Amino acid sequence: MDRTEPRLEHTVADGVATVVISNPAKRNAMTAAMWQALPVLLEKLAADPSVGALVLTGAGDTFCAGADISSLRDPGSDPQSLAVAAEEALAAFALPTLAVVRGYCVGGGSQLAAACDLRFAAEGALFGVTPAKLGIVYPASSTRRLAALTGPATAKHLLFSGELIDTERALRTGLVDEVHAAGALDERVGAYVRTLASRSRLTQAAAKEFAAGREDRDAYWAGQARGSGDTAEGVAAFLERRTPRFTWAPTGG
Repeated sequence: MDRTEPRLEHTVADGVATVVISNPAKRNAMTAAMWQALPVLLEKLAADPSVGALVLTGAGDTFCAGADISSLRDPGSDPQSLAVAAEEALAAFALPTLAVVRGYCVGGGSQLAAACDLRFAAEGALFGVTPAKLGIVYPASSTRRLAALTGPATAKHLLFSGELIDTERALRTGLVDEVHAAGALDERVGAYVRTLASRSRLTQAAAKEFAAGREDRDAYWAGQARGSGDTAEGVAAFLERRTPRFTWAPTGG
């Protein structure tokens, strides 16, 4: 494969799936084909019983500079719909997702980062939501998700101006959860996702739905808890002072 070809790369190791956005010629901008490929890849990873958490990051020193602007001139494509479908697939991934951001996280890159459960950034990263520079109406679902993270005022600032903000402001407004020196980021991410992958997937999947407002699923998750054995295993492991061996896995129910 041509290593400069726009693509999504992925690996699975130690219970963690890592998806890498790679389009080095355009600061990891997402092409139409990459937007289309992401939901398919996520479905594949969700079906892998060895996966307990997912990391989304960019190749090299950039997360994602947004959508490939050249695709906006193609009358036969609808990149915004493709971007929303990819964003929603990422948000719906049943297990914990973590965006690891270096460098630019702009436009569609910010959509993808916001769709993850958590965001860790390297010092010096820059964030922006830039549709006002192109005369694009930002999708309603993406706007709501951004406002839920940062509050309405910061979401409006980002959308109205298209200006970039630094990690200090991103951390203060809730757009990112942790900021680390570039040399320390990988170590922190590795330790954290290994912790996530060791925890109860039942707890995590239920928490994701409840945090998203799915209170109607309370009875479903109570039933899953009764039938899973995870609670009994967690209590037994605690009393026996050993690492629990949780077995519940998402089935798409």
